[in-house]
Amino acid sequence: MTSDSRGYSIGQLAKLSGVHLETIRYYERIGIMPKPDRLPNGYRQYAHPHLKRLNFIHKSRDLGFSLKTIRLMLMMVDHNELSCGEIHNISVEQLDAIDAKMRRLSRLSSVLKVMSEKCSRGEVPECPVIDALFDDE
Repeated sequence: MTSDSRGYSIGQLAKLSGVHLETIRYYERIGIMPKPDRLPNGYRQYAHPHLKRLNFIHKSRDLGFSLKTIRLMLMMVDHNELSCGEIHNISVEQLDAIDAKMRRLSRLSSVLKVMSEKCSRGEVPECPVIDALFDDE
């Protein structure tokens, strides 16, 4: 689907970017997406720069960046204050956070595996999984 000379509707923008239209409206409300022009009938009219920015936000969210960090990166872009070194530092911080989360998830997986292996899956009133969750150790 391509836009005509008038631009993209919000539905087209949502479809092209993979971002739900309510999320697009939310991004506009919080100021990380610029508000589009309005047609005489009140409909939003998005241009290609809106799509590019939305793709940036969407990819950044997929990589786990917070809206606060995305706002910071976009401000750097918008004000021509982009520093590859600063973006590198932000990226390394995000990578460190992802690595820490993966270690935590691996520990959680191990604990759940041990708990579920103790379960007899029978019809007894005692359940090792429930007991472990109530355990105060």
